[in-house]
Amino acid sequence: MLALALRLARTRLTASLAVLVAVLGGAAIVTGTGVLAESGLRSHLPVERLAGAEVVVSADQTVQPSADLAVALPERGSVPVALADELGQLPGVAAAVADVGFPAAVVGADGDVVATADPTTAGHGWSALGLLDDPEVTGTPPTGPQEVALDSAIAATAGVAPGDTVRVVLAGRAVDARLTAVVPVGAGVLVADDRAAQLAGQTDTVDLIGVQVTGDVEAVADAVRPLLPAGTIVSTGDARGDVALPEAAAARSLLVVLASSLMGVPLLIVGFVVAGALAVSIGGQRRELALLRAVGTTPRQLRRLVAGQAAVVAAVALVPGIALGYLLAGQFRRLLVHVGVLPDALPLAVGPLPALAAAALLLLVVQVAARCAAWRTSREPVTQLLADSRTGPRTPSPGRHRAGLLLIAAAVPLSVPPLLVQSPIGAASTSLAGIVAAIGLALAGPLLLRRVTGRLARRLPAGTSAPAWLAVANLHGYALRSAGAVTTLAMAVVVALTYTFAQTTVIDATAEETRAGTVADATVTAPDLGGIPAGLLGAVQAVPGVEAAAPVSTTTVLWPMRLLGEEDLSAGPALVLPPAGAGVLDLDVRDGDLAELTGATVAVGSDAAAARDVGIGDRVQLTLGDGAEVEARVVAVYDRELGFGSVVLSADLAAGHTTGGLADSLLVRTDGDPATDRALAALTDRPGVTVSDGGVAGDRPAAPPEVWINLAVIGVLLGYLLLGIANALVAATAQRRGEIAALRLTGTTPRQVRAMMRREAALVSGAAVAAGVLVSVVPLALLGLGFLDRPWPSGPGWLLPVTAVVVTGIAFLAIEVPTRAALRVAPADALATQG
Repeated sequence: MLALALRLARTRLTASLAVLVAVLGGAAIVTGTGVLAESGLRSHLPVERLAGAEVVVSADQTVQPSADLAVALPERGSVPVALADELGQLPGVAAAVADVGFPAAVVGADGDVVATADPTTAGHGWSALGLLDDPEVTGTPPTGPQEVALDSAIAATAGVAPGDTVRVVLAGRAVDARLTAVVPVGAGVLVADDRAAQLAGQTDTVDLIGVQVTGDVEAVADAVRPLLPAGTIVSTGDARGDVALPEAAAARSLLVVLASSLMGVPLLIVGFVVAGALAVSIGGQRRELALLRAVGTTPRQLRRLVAGQAAVVAAVALVPGIALGYLLAGQFRRLLVHVGVLPDALPLAVGPLPALAAAALLLLVVQVAARCAAWRTSREPVTQLLADSRTGPRTPSPGRHRAGLLLIAAAVPLSVPPLLVQSPIGAASTSLAGIVAAIGLALAGPLLLRRVTGRLARRLPAGTSAPAWLAVANLHGYALRSAGAVTTLAMAVVVALTYTFAQTTVIDATAEETRAGTVADATVTAPDLGGIPAGLLGAVQAVPGVEAAAPVSTTTVLWPMRLLGEEDLSAGPALVLPPAGAGVLDLDVRDGDLAELTGATVAVGSDAAAARDVGIGDRVQLTLGDGAEVEARVVAVYDRELGFGSVVLSADLAAGHTTGGLADSLLVRTDGDPATDRALAALTDRPGVTVSDGGVAGDRPAAPPEVWINLAVIGVLLGYLLLGIANALVAATAQRRGEIAALRLTGTTPRQVRAMMRREAALVSGAAVAAGVLVSVVPLALLGLGFLDRPWPSGPGWLLPVTAVVVTGIAFLAIEVPTRAALRVAPADALATQG
């Protein structure tokens, strides 16, 4: 059976090539997605600053829901400082070093701030030097509040040496300090241990404890674990790198989320393209399959033969496809770093599991698709199969047509979520609804096309040219074959429109809400200092013409809710506002008052409040970004949830629960006088301070980062989809060489044949664009109503015409090129080869 499958594959190289390309591209997409998922689970940041401690004790930076993946916590947690003494007495432990971090920056002689890896936690106590792998020191330890030590890279950039005076900003406070020592790269800014605890605001807790081991590391780690309080973990080996920068390590969980989201619509597209290519391949072998049935081959054997042939072709495509997938994952990682959602230091985890998963999944898809494509052929009576072996089946299946209509109808309820949930999750259903409708169109397409072309044929004018008449007759008479081309091209239109507009609508709706809700005229930031320094708020408020100013930050909040009978816990961004925030932000409060954001209080978005059935005065249980569980009272409910998140924390509630503790930015509302703007701009004379026009709440982006990532994914998916469609169209047209030869023998000139095929291409592409737009209308209309209160989405106006031009161009090229190749062969030779 395998030998026969190989011989059949060799006789239909064009069709086999279409299957090969479809599987190769599918393997690349699935493998790349798998690499991202594996990296999210296994990759770690470089150890670097903690290399001198073989065992590290820290707060658990994850929350584990009952039946889901762990949720990463980006804010630094803490552990009891007393634990360090206890751990230092264990056998095999040379020392236990307690470490705290705080915002720190160094101002060079030129007045510019010296760049550090993370200004939010660049400051440490002198004892943290013991965490380094090679703690070489030039100088003496700092002892007083006016003394510091710097790592060699910072000292060199600042142009200072031990004994010099250097200006530093510690926890937001500027001071001229004496440099007492230069230490190895990576140590940051060091002060006396008691001074570090004071600056970090931690007297009873520390960020982490590094344990230096003289004996067996795992034995010491096992001895440490029973001594730890709840919520504390032990890290060894590569896992230590994640402890140093929990915010960066938390970005790793985004890879898992992205991979899971990329396994939905893309997998449907891969299945669609592979199934389409196999349908073309099997359609070209109907004559051989009919002869096999005629000599006694059973339907089951026939399906097994077709599946074996497809598996052989797929096996050839898997190796280069998987290799391409690893390269694709690397490019996607660069994109994530570029848009700022993944730290550059986090590498991809490259292992064999994604390759094995891609191979198993693609082989399964190929087997299922091949057997489904051969199902009708294998079960037809032999006489009917022989009759159809040259022309293909003429009558579309009524059951297939009804199933397609049901899928198109099912796309309507799938389009409803944007009306209920205005978030990227709600918008994602638009793409899914479009794909489901397109699959339904592929099933119902043959009968629909037959009806449409039948009406068109009856309305053709008497003077219609022969090529045009033949084109319409071909589409009508070979509805199954023609519908395959129409529906695959329509799929490209659907993906381009629904996938792109779903992202651009979220971007524009988010930006519009943010603009409408921000009444501030300027934003003051100091990212190189680790946050807004002390005294800057007072300086801004003292500027004549400033009417309101408030420090604003962003953090992460986990708010549980019951979903389908189970508790769902997911992390989401949250603003941190003082009562004065009401003067710079208009969140469209419909109940309560933002001025009451004092103490343990929160404001919540109206959708989140409705989903959890809470209102003014109710108390809610939240998990903050450092894992602390708090209870807060709701003092306001607002409507601009898409632009500002579902939760706003009071500054009092967030105090002590954010890494560094300084505000991200100051939002400033002025009287609009140019003199006021110039006075604010003068604040940039302070080192590290920047002033920009307009207001941006904290570090909140204009749209969630996954939206921008999805836009990039569209390009890959469309490229794969269009390549698969083009190959399938070329293969399908090449299989018509017998039909073209028969026309030439009846007197049709090559020019007339080309004219007929071009008119077919025009009809196919026109029908595809129209069908794609029609099945996209309902999902896109509901998307617009949900996000923009209008029945159309937001996005580039050129998208539809460009998509139509691309689809039309592909149809013409994929039909024209094999047609010209067929015309170069003598009709008698073409018929001899065909039959």
